[in-house]
Amino acid sequence: MIKHDVVIVGSGLAGMRAALEMCKDLDVAILSKVYPSRSHSGAAQGGIAAALGNSEPDSWEEHLYDTVKGGDFLNDQDAVEEYVKAAPDVIYELEHFGCVFSRTPDGKIAQRSFGGHSKPRACFSADRTGHTILHALHEQLLKHSKSIKIYSEWYMHSLILDGDRCNGVVVSDIRTGAVEVMQARAVIFATGGYGRVFNITSNAFAGTADGVMAAFRAGIPLEDAEFVQYHPSGLYRQGILFSEAARGEGGYLLNGEGDRFMEQYAPARMELAPRDIVARAAQSEMDAGRGVDGKDIIHLDLRHLGEARIMERLPQIRQLGIDFIGVDCVKDPLPIQPTAHYSMGGIPTDKTGHVITDEQGTRVNGFFAAGECACVSVHGANRLGTNSLLDAVVFGELAGRSALAYVNTVGHAKVNESHEKTKVLEQFENIFQQNGSESYNDIRDEMKTVMTENCGVFRDEDRLKVCIDTIQKLRERYERGKVTDKGKVFNSEIYEIIELGNMLGMAEIIATAALARQESRGGHFRTDYPKRDDENFLKHSLTYPKDGELEIKYKPVVITKHQPAERTY
Repeated sequence: MIKHDVVIVGSGLAGMRAALEMCKDLDVAILSKVYPSRSHSGAAQGGIAAALGNSEPDSWEEHLYDTVKGGDFLNDQDAVEEYVKAAPDVIYELEHFGCVFSRTPDGKIAQRSFGGHSKPRACFSADRTGHTILHALHEQLLKHSKSIKIYSEWYMHSLILDGDRCNGVVVSDIRTGAVEVMQARAVIFATGGYGRVFNITSNAFAGTADGVMAAFRAGIPLEDAEFVQYHPSGLYRQGILFSEAARGEGGYLLNGEGDRFMEQYAPARMELAPRDIVARAAQSEMDAGRGVDGKDIIHLDLRHLGEARIMERLPQIRQLGIDFIGVDCVKDPLPIQPTAHYSMGGIPTDKTGHVITDEQGTRVNGFFAAGECACVSVHGANRLGTNSLLDAVVFGELAGRSALAYVNTVGHAKVNESHEKTKVLEQFENIFQQNGSESYNDIRDEMKTVMTENCGVFRDEDRLKVCIDTIQKLRERYERGKVTDKGKVFNSEIYEIIELGNMLGMAEIIATAALARQESRGGHFRTDYPKRDDENFLKHSLTYPKDGELEIKYKPVVITKHQPAERTY
């Protein structure tokens, strides 16, 4: 058995920031199925939000309202207030950690406009902001290497819960296949999102719902799972992200007729409306036959910005276009389409990072979550651009601080090591021993296709029922899958099979919660219920496991300063 004071699962911004909050006092482990600097946080491009007022006067109150309005008033406003108030100090701390932000001519941190924000408050490092912050935090981790042990390329299988207390996780070393119990006085999940359940997604291959499904299997509900954000500008057919920074710098969106179509959908904000509105507008243009060359393509046109500005502010976007499709955005527009991007829902937590299990806010002792896998909920039904990096850093710090306070009050609990290991070893053995004929790759491809076609930008009852029925049949076929590699050393296939099981479970949860929410709000748009329904659905969903089925309950939204209003841009 491996013992640490705290185990953090996930090595992105939330996990790293939590570790830094505790490492001076505790023995901390970070467990990640990838090398830390390869975490998906590094793919974030456009910026991190804070009301610094370096470009024009700004305030946390304005940041609060923009975030709540952008989230279609489903945000818990007490959490949002704490979050936006913390933002300026977070930026200065990151700068002191070594994060190199782009500057204004007079040396201040530069800020640009982003969708849904009424003021320029996106602090950025060209168009690789997540990469810059991730490496700055990684350097800080290495500085504290005596108290932080990093387990790279290890996989987390399950939570160890005893009643209302979390006592560790069961893990395996991907390189050797060895299963271990990792005992801890506290566990923090920072495992990211689950965009890989969709066919067109900007998410890295690691975004397979491992953390949220481990919590779900332990009896913890998932909050607001129906809210998945589609980003308007994914690379056509591949989903690789072309950052919203391109529109923040003045890029245009053009349909197949060469029109800036956002004038018809959000005349006041145009391309800088919130992502859910822009994604629906783009999809509507394509559905109406106004895509480029009659295909599901919209053009992102940056040519008018000029090569100098593109190379200063958007160099990665230019290189992605050249590398992946041979298009230089200095000379030609980029072909894009909406791509599954961010999960607003996840493991329910309070604003201090404690995982909660019900509408009364009952805590799981010793279990914390932060970042995209968690639902605080500061994003409500739709996240504004640049708010995700802020979320990860702010609530990573708060989860670390809460875990530190908790660990100082408890010792290690007893863990039945053989019992916990046996459950995971049996899962491995069941997969190895299956004499099935089904292809796991075919099952994965069919899941991604049905989720994209029936539970994507637009949804309705018939399509969601088809989606749920298909996913349930795929889960049955999954039990008859055929594994081809039965070795233990660096068997990537077995881990992909386990990840597929997690994604199938998550896909059914997303579609079931979407079917139950009979309204349109933020990233969840029902064509059969096209209006927001505050009377019946101004509430968070909680999806529970119950006797092999799914049960949905609800809890109220925390409203403090801003009552729901019509959302126009």
